[in-house]
Amino acid sequence: MRTVRFQIKDRVSYGLVEPRAGVDTVSELKGAHPEQFALTGRVYPLSEVKLLAPVVPSKVVCIGLNYRDHAREMALAIPSEPVIFLKPPSCIVGPGETVVMPPQSNDVQYEAELAIVISRETRKVLPEDADKYIWGFTCFNDVTARDLQAKDSQWTRAKSFDTFGPVGPWIVDGLDPTDLEISCYRNDQRVQHSRTSEFIFSVNEMVAYVSEIMTLQPGDIISTGTPSGVGPVAAGDTVTVEIQGIGRLENPFRR
Repeated sequence: MRTVRFQIKDRVSYGLVEPRAGVDTVSELKGAHPEQFALTGRVYPLSEVKLLAPVVPSKVVCIGLNYRDHAREMALAIPSEPVIFLKPPSCIVGPGETVVMPPQSNDVQYEAELAIVISRETRKVLPEDADKYIWGFTCFNDVTARDLQAKDSQWTRAKSFDTFGPVGPWIVDGLDPTDLEISCYRNDQRVQHSRTSEFIFSVNEMVAYVSEIMTLQPGDIISTGTPSGVGPVAAGDTVTVEIQGIGRLENPFRR
């Protein structure tokens, strides 16, 4: 099932993307997260609505160095526990929205990632129970000012510029995340390609680990790390994150 957050005229709502007579439609939902959702009875053609970022998180928790192939690429040791950092909610943009490259950086880079979306308040859960707290999965681009990341003693500035968190196009539930193909395209060239079977820490392990540190709220995002192949973006480029079973998240970059 695909859940979107969309705008039609001046109204913003959640909805379910469903095929009807061979055409994708959006069935509008009332409520802010799965435990509140109910159908309103209004249905729109998908082509007539504007897709927004599928959630408005209170926080974005990112996992660093979670692919074995990326660790090999960077010549770094496999971590013994997840390495986490935060991106602010103000970085979030939706599918098709522009990523603005800041004047402070001369080396803005893409990072294609699978994102976990939390469905309800989550605190100190066990890995074997984590599935009960997962709404679904979506695409994420952990845009990074690599030169500022190298310069600073921590990563906040490099990861936190407005528009540095493209996410979408929708949330897919019922998806097995253990072996999904993940790719990133810079314009028409594939620059990242791996599978989530390269994860060092599983989805359930990541949710449980983060929940031991901070309470997660409905709509919060845990982005699960990027595979090998990270690299620079130039103004005028379009970057596309593509994940098996989810779809494509496409965003243009400009100065």
